[in-house]
Amino acid sequence: MLFNYEAFDNKLIVKLEGELDHHVSEEIRQELDDLIEKKRSRHLVFDLSGLEFMDSSGIGVIMGRYKNVSKMGGKVAVIKVSDKIDKIFSLSGLYRIVGKYENLQEAFDCM
Repeated sequence: MLFNYEAFDNKLIVKLEGELDHHVSEEIRQELDDLIEKKRSRHLVFDLSGLEFMDSSGIGVIMGRYKNVSKMGGKVAVIKVSDKIDKIFSLSGLYRIVGKYENLQEAFDCM
């Protein structure tokens, strides 16, 4: 799992590559929580263009970060979602709490 980020104003853009599963979810969860606090980010955008696999632990990572930023009035969005990951988001109901956009500008415009 590769994990990169950029911070803009009160927004944190996180690019995930590889597999977001039970092997890495706790580490990613802790790193994201630390970054959100350190960067004082209210909004979170996940770039999933490089994500190949996600299990229920990965769903938990997304849901948990949503709970954290929504307490501050923030939003969570995903961009560049593959068909495979899109199906996981749809079946899990994540799209009820997370916005899906084609690119970063669209996501920013809705925050």
